[in-house]
Amino acid sequence: MSFLRKGQSLVSFSLLPRVRAGEAGDVAIIGLGRFGTAMGEELVASGVQVLGIDKDTDVVQAMRGRFTQVVKADASSVEALQQLGVDEFQTAVVAIGENLASSILVASALLQLDGPEIWAKAATAQQAEIFRQLGIKHVFEPEKNMGQRAAHLITRRLSDFFDLGNGFAMATATVPEKVGGKLVSETRFRSGHGVTLIGIRQEDGTWEQVSPDTRLVAGQTVLAAGPSNNLEIAFA
Repeated sequence: MSFLRKGQSLVSFSLLPRVRAGEAGDVAIIGLGRFGTAMGEELVASGVQVLGIDKDTDVVQAMRGRFTQVVKADASSVEALQQLGVDEFQTAVVAIGENLASSILVASALLQLDGPEIWAKAATAQQAEIFRQLGIKHVFEPEKNMGQRAAHLITRRLSDFFDLGNGFAMATATVPEKVGGKLVSETRFRSGHGVTLIGIRQEDGTWEQVSPDTRLVAGQTVLAAGPSNNLEIAFA
């Protein structure tokens, strides 16, 4: 499926096409570096229609055929975004990240559209704070999140870690020996640490929902959620 009308140009800014109205789930990604490309390809693989936008002609040419449509344009221009129909998309992602000035200008232009839900990639805490001050609610901090995740993996107490924001996280962990054989209701995961056990992995690899009457087995893998700092302590 193409976002472009028949006979319209892909690359020339002076001939920017008016993209058809976005359907539910359509995503526009601005900035086709490693992050934007990886996100777009994953979305396309999931059946989402993706419009990729970048200022670099070589990048646009290289991305042909990998997204639903790829366009060369200056996304800091409100006019350009409107010509592309980005205002009618459900979601727009600022995936520039490394160039602070450019990412802020693009974010500001998207906010003026008052259309799509905006997500933005931040390379630094300062950039993330600026995005939030602009009014962008969804901010990616991939380097920070990966660092946190790696730190928890290194301790070997948590086998995976997902930062959910605002001091809250989800993780997979191994049931410690000290609670092996106990019912969930007999442990202090929730009462002592504010950590909730959500699921437990069975021997065949399937997951089973945890209840207060679930009996824990030392060495089993569980999915837990709670305050980030407490997850590590709960499974010590």
